[in-house]
Order: sequence, then C-alpha cells, then structure tokens
Amino acid sequence: MSRSRPARLRHIAGIGVDRMGSIADASGKDFLRLENLDTDIPPDPAAIARTIRAASKDADNSYLPFIGQARLREVAARHVSALSGVSYSGGRNCVISAGGLSGILNVLLATIEVGDEVIVTDPTYAGLINRIRLAGGVPRFTPFSFEPGGEWRLDREALRASIGPKTTAMLLMSPSMPSGGCLDAGDWLLVAELCVVHDLLLIVDTAMERLVFDGRPVLHPAGLPGMAERTITVGSSAKELRMIGWRVGWTVAPEAFMPDLVAVSLANVVVPVGIGQDAVATALENSATTLAPYVDELQARRDSVLQELRGLPVGVPGGGWSLLLRVSDFGLDGAAMSERLLEQGVCATTMAGWGESHGAQYIRFVYANEPVERLRGLGGRVRAALGL
Repeated sequence: MSRSRPARLRHIAGIGVDRMGSIADASGKDFLRLENLDTDIPPDPAAIARTIRAASKDADNSYLPFIGQARLREVAARHVSALSGVSYSGGRNCVISAGGLSGILNVLLATIEVGDEVIVTDPTYAGLINRIRLAGGVPRFTPFSFEPGGEWRLDREALRASIGPKTTAMLLMSPSMPSGGCLDAGDWLLVAELCVVHDLLLIVDTAMERLVFDGRPVLHPAGLPGMAERTITVGSSAKELRMIGWRVGWTVAPEAFMPDLVAVSLANVVVPVGIGQDAVATALENSATTLAPYVDELQARRDSVLQELRGLPVGVPGGGWSLLLRVSDFGLDGAAMSERLLEQGVCATTMAGWGESHGAQYIRFVYANEPVERLRGLGGRVRAALGL
C-alpha cells in the first residue's frame, strides 16, 4: 500500500528511551540502568494494598465516572489548592487522565489552535515537545543557561524575547525534565507578568513539583496576581508517588476551561483503569508525610552521581530524577556516547530532539532507578567511555 506520512507527524522525533531500554532488557546483562524514568523505590504500601482490594471490587472495574472517581478528583483539587493558594473543587475543577502526559495532550488539544506557538524551556522532554506538535502547535524554545558544574538557570531575557504574535501559551515544568532546572520565585513572577500582559495561558506540568533539593521551597504559580484564571495544572502519580505503572494523572483548571477539557478527555482514552484511581488518591493524601524520606534518597543519589562526575561538564539539577553531561566538549554527541557507555555496562539516553540550544551534545543520566551503592564507580565507566 502506498501512502504518505500524515503531516502532523512530520516533526515528531523519537525519544530514545524506548530503544535503550529494549537493548538493556534484551541483553540479559546487569546494566546500570540510567536511561529511563522508572524508579526502584516502591510506592506507598497503603496504595498497593488499596489497589489489591480494588481488583476484586465490581465498582472499580468500570469506566465510570467518565471524568474520574469523585474521591480522587477531590483529593487532587485539594492538593493543588494547598500548593497554589487557589481554591479548587474536585467537582468543578478537576478531570482525571490516563497519566500526566495524556493530561498534557488533552489540555493542548482543548486550548490551542493549529499554528499557535507554545513556549517551553530548552532542554525539555521530547514527549512534551511532540505533544505540542501533535496538537498542531509550534514549540518556541527558551533556553536555560548552562555553566558546567553549576545549576541550570532560566534565561529571563530570552523568555521575554520569545513571545511573538502567534504565542498563546507557555508549557513549563519545574524541576524541568531532563535537566532538573528549577524556576525560582523571580522566574515565576516574570512568567506571571508576561502571561498577564500578553494574555497567555500557562500550562504547568507538576510531575516533579515537590521533588526539590537543598531546602528549596515548592513554588506553584497559580496564586500569583492574575494567574488563577489562566493557569492549568497537570499532575501525575508517576514521579512524586512512584506509581508509574498505574498511569493516573489529574488536570486542575479554572471552571471556564472544564467543558472543553472534559470533551477532549471523553474523546481520548477517557479515564485510567478504575482499579488504580482510589489507590492514587490514598498515596496523594499520604504524601504529606511519605514524601520527605523519598526526596532525601533522591538527593543522596544526585549527590553520588555529581561526586562520581566531578570535574566533568555536568549541570547540577535542583530537583527531579536526572542530570545532563555535555559530551560535545570531548568531540562526541550523545548518540556516540550512549554506544560507548553500553560497552562500559551503562545504559543512558542521548538528548537529540530535546531542545535547540541544548540537545544532541548531551547524555542524560537518570538516578531514580539505581541506589547509591550501585552508582559508585560510575565516574570510572564514564571517563573510560570518554577516553580519559
């Protein structure tokens, strides 16, 4: 059969993670798994127990309610309210999605026109960039500043300059994936100022919002002046709750957006399996007390990787699950470095297609899936791959 590729897929790039994961899975070798956003840290035991109970309950073996179970919607709305200072209701302001990225796509489909520009940071997870393009939008990249051995910083002047006549929205994540760059209070104030002045929508991907290190505060922009009416928050059970396989997300938005968000949701997957929804509500409620030890462990893993890679051109993540090493300093791109690392027993992903200023010249290391004791010795493997 002769056919052309649909135009909407013209600029859709692979994310690389699937290929590297398949190589590691098929090898039968004990690779150091630094390529994918899984974690070996188990979820809240109460959430696991609730999932097991739900598997035998007829009420949980259901599509209904089509916009998500009432308890989960209320818990998610209260969660976002507590972080933002904006009053949300599960009944009026929340819809459940089959994972956070499904929620992101639903929001984009419900809010942007074909050809609209959506501002993202550079680098940004390729899956977010691809979803902007699938919705007919055009990603507009605003770079983080990179200084080897320092933290990633938002280029505020570049953010101002990135707004053009076709810009209608920003899609931001802090800590950002894959860099771990965090927006500080001044960054969010600028974002709010620009959104209000230019009448832009702000879509906040909060998948890692509370996974911040070194005593940083958790900052949510919806409560800033003029932002409650124009901020849509998309959350997920995957990273903060370590419930990756449950595939449950939530979207909390001003009531004016809800009819379109619900309409798109009903046309795209509808809801995740009922068996997982109340378990996520349980984990989200409990996370006020269960999160801190988990964040401490992530920070210890980050610190271990930074110690192993000391002296190399890495960006220090302020939070999240991963960090980047710039291998172009050694005459390599990420793809070549990824192949060399496989020979050293390390599985890591190139960043091609994850940005314009920051992309193929980096390799990403995810530290969420390997404990500190297994991360020891990473530096020697990396230096061997670099030929040092």
